[in-house]
Amino acid sequence: MSTDEGSAFALARCVVHGAPVDLSDQILFVDAEAIVIDKPAGLPVDTPRRGGDSIVSRLDELKCGFKRPPTPMHRLDTDTSGCLLFARTPKARALFQKAFEARSVEKYYLAVLAGETEEEAGVIDIPLAKLSSAEAGWKMVSDPHGLGATTRWRRLAVRDGSTLVEFRPLTGRTHQIRAHAREAFGRGIVGDRVYGVPGGPMLLHASRLVVPREGKATIDVTAPLPDYFGAWGDAA
Repeated sequence: MSTDEGSAFALARCVVHGAPVDLSDQILFVDAEAIVIDKPAGLPVDTPRRGGDSIVSRLDELKCGFKRPPTPMHRLDTDTSGCLLFARTPKARALFQKAFEARSVEKYYLAVLAGETEEEAGVIDIPLAKLSSAEAGWKMVSDPHGLGATTRWRRLAVRDGSTLVEFRPLTGRTHQIRAHAREAFGRGIVGDRVYGVPGGPMLLHASRLVVPREGKATIDVTAPLPDYFGAWGDAA
């Protein structure tokens, strides 16, 4: 599958019956401070340089009775689906930002690796740096002088030469899980055209988000595994 074909495939997953998915239908959690949505794969958070659809261009769909649109507190790659947190007020934004900086926010991802792993769990501690070239664009690579990046992982299931893994990033580097999957396991994530094995959708999903709050109940939200993960849903 070419890059253009892959992008078209991803974008198609954001559309239902010829119309874009309404983000209000993707809400998993909402209160006066926060919204968490199940971001569709194929929809970027920020508007691409070339233009086109994005989360930030459709924030009015997430006002939920407020005059002010919410603010996304972190990013998911375009082809990654799952839990995405928004702050509904400036005060909430400051509190959530502090929680992210203190690394008290827990993020969990499910991914299918293009290969089998015998180990049951581990920690990937590989610094990452951006590598750019005119021919291939840019990507994150292992670099001893790069930014520290740490990811916990555990194996959930193995079948037909692939492995379902739960990843928990302890740092928030760009493309961290995708790059770490490649560096630690050799072949990367199924459907990842940059770090893994191209072909079909990228099987990476932000499955759970846990956000502690002072004086309020912790936000603990799970996003269901998308249908295109197929039989892996039984093992998640």
